[in-house]
Amino acid sequence: MAALTALTKSLGYHCAKRSKISTFSQNFPSHNPRFQTLRTLILEPSLSESVKLNRLSDYDSGIVEVNLDRPEAKNAIGKEMLSGLRHAFEAVDRDSSARVVMISSSVPKVFCAGADLKERKKMTAAEELQIPTIAVIEGAALGGGLEMALSCDLRICGENALLGLPETGLAIIPGAGGTQRLPRLVGKSIAKDIIFTGRRMGGRDAMSMGLVNYCVPAGEAHPKALEIAREINQKGPIAIRMAKRAINEGIDREMVSALDLEEECYEQTLNTKDRLEGLAAFAEKRKPIYTGE
Repeated sequence: MAALTALTKSLGYHCAKRSKISTFSQNFPSHNPRFQTLRTLILEPSLSESVKLNRLSDYDSGIVEVNLDRPEAKNAIGKEMLSGLRHAFEAVDRDSSARVVMISSSVPKVFCAGADLKERKKMTAAEELQIPTIAVIEGAALGGGLEMALSCDLRICGENALLGLPETGLAIIPGAGGTQRLPRLVGKSIAKDIIFTGRRMGGRDAMSMGLVNYCVPAGEAHPKALEIAREINQKGPIAIRMAKRAINEGIDREMVSALDLEEECYEQTLNTKDRLEGLAAFAEKRKPIYTGE
């Protein structure tokens, strides 16, 4: 359950596990015709109306999408959405077939406009999920919305994105990880500039400072994120999990200790069926088929 600490401190580890999952298949149009795929919608009675969990199937099996849908509040994270996110991430954590998560919005021109101030203290990161997470940002990602994106492994935005941490203008500070994750990502000096001034920046500026990994034309963040998710999905899932662990846990260690961690994670990949499959596929000049074993 370590991954669930990534969602909320107050709601904690022991969330309801009794919800029954029902599935049905439905054709969903992609944001780009060349990315059309068959998705399976997972319905959980405990999920909030503002959070949808979609599992892609067929060629894209292993990719999961968590979709924010609270248009009346511009996806501001309140109690209900926080609960929905918690349950969505629990479902992902229980699913051994999940290999990468995309967090996106169904509300036009907004990713997440922040967090209700009374819920901010309950927020924490999604980064402890063992599998990679990708924030898909079109439009506004402000305050708690940007902090949620910062907790993801990768961030992909459209040129129309508007990112910022405006909390000092309300006489508070970013309280869901912003003061800690932002400087680790862009450096202390740039982080101080962003937080002290509360200024907002566009997608291109965000990419130039390393705040996002990719900036694409407006409306194309989702297909770009799906492209990256597909690349990750083709790799050995155990290797991806171990690489994430080695990077996340090693970054704050002394080099000797960090290299010991890397060796430990490397050894976890050696005695696996996937490693043998990778060697066989290379010898046979074909694409490997990894099963996560």
